Amino acid sequence: MKQRLSDALYGLGWATVKRMPEPAAMALGRRVADTVWRRRGPAVRRLEANYARVVPDASPQRLRELSREGMRSYLRYWIESFRLPVWGEQRIKDCFYVADFDLVTDTLKEGRGVVLALPHCGNWDVAGAWLVTELRIPLTTVAERLKPETLYDRFVAFREGLGMEVVPHTGGSAFGILSRRLRKGGVVALVADRDLSASGVEVEFFGEPTRMPAGPALLAQQTGAALFPVELWYDETKVIKGRVHPAVDVPEQGTRAERTAVMTQALADSFAAGIARRPHDWHMLQRLWLADLEPRPGEAGAAQREDRAA
Repeated sequence: MKQRLSDALYGLGWATVKRMPEPAAMALGRRVADTVWRRRGPAVRRLEANYARVVPDASPQRLRELSREGMRSYLRYWIESFRLPVWGEQRIKDCFYVADFDLVTDTLKEGRGVVLALPHCGNWDVAGAWLVTELRIPLTTVAERLKPETLYDRFVAFREGLGMEVVPHTGGSAFGILSRRLRKGGVVALVADRDLSASGVEVEFFGEPTRMPAGPALLAQQTGAALFPVELWYDETKVIKGRVHPAVDVPEQGTRAERTAVMTQALADSFAAGIARRPHDWHMLQRLWLADLEPRPGEAGAAQREDRAA
């Protein structure tokens, strides 16, 4: 029942919000965000707990302010995403500005593939739509399989409608598909601040250990693609902002696992710097740090997992 309700609500969002005038849709998102924030459910409490790691000296009042700003940022993401299918090409081109994008275009001109790694900040769907519209080349990404399956299908159809190729996270074939696209000089974009597998790399993140996916670093090593950390954020304008940071180099020495660990830590450090600048645009409504997660087999000392409402 919960899964069917989620599917119905997302379907209602896509069907209704995209037909509303934009100012009305944005105002609706803000009201929904404030309502959810005032109810202080598990997702809001988790958001505040995560912000407490990012801003360790914040008072309880400041954390409440951050979580309110964070929920408004999160709902802005959803309103924009619901409306993306009705945006024209020029609207998509005008809605995003990214600094230092020449790092990407220069690499592609060399015939090398590009891996773009980013955290859950700003609006990565809008950024992806802009990239496809601006570059006129395919963009491949990975999506977590959601339940119910109909909800996952909605997400895939939505992103494919924007011109992206979407590969399911599970199933075992994702890495091979991404590798082939990169070897042909393509672009792969991966949201990479939360490990969804059993093989994540342990990194230090805001002074505590967590795991992040090994995929971006492994793809760069295996295909010769350039790995760029990307920062996204909102400001007071309608234009989403971004920045491409210098590529993470593959270490010259060490085993593959050791090189992967060094590269993934470099990504974590880049993500942390951007999140610290604008913590309210980081939409992490789930447990992330190892101290908050259930232990894996053979591990001990972690807290029990709470409800993952988001």
